[in-house]
Amino acid sequence: MTEIFYRRLVLGLLFLNTFLLAAVIGGGVYYLSGEPRQSAQRLPLAGEQLPGQQRQALQQALAEARRALRSTQLEARQARVEAAALMGKPELDTAALSGALTRAREAEMAVRAAVEARAVAFAATLSVDERRRLADGLIGREAPRPATK
Repeated sequence: MTEIFYRRLVLGLLFLNTFLLAAVIGGGVYYLSGEPRQSAQRLPLAGEQLPGQQRQALQQALAEARRALRSTQLEARQARVEAAALMGKPELDTAALSGALTRAREAEMAVRAAVEARAVAFAATLSVDERRRLADGLIGREAPRPATK
């Protein structure tokens, strides 16, 4: 172990510690800034504007509807897997591929229709004000977002 080795080691560690210290300070400033942070990837849920009990009841009702159609969801997933397998074969069987995609689409639409029917049934139990909140959440999902650079 030579003096040059130790000198390079110390310089490398100083360099690394400088970046680590800057990262810790930057994270602390970001945390202490107190600005509310919301992930840009996350879509708002329609029931978020409802009071706590109603929101939980809506989420439970929708989860029950999806749970009841678990076999249909599995059929859709299996059809998508089958379609992917067909696309990977050297000889493409377009009829079989179209059939698999059609089965997947129909199963997914059946699940969506059942969940939407359950949401409509739940909305019928809400007051006018709560339905307006629910509608605002639905519109908020579709509102145009500002362009990012």
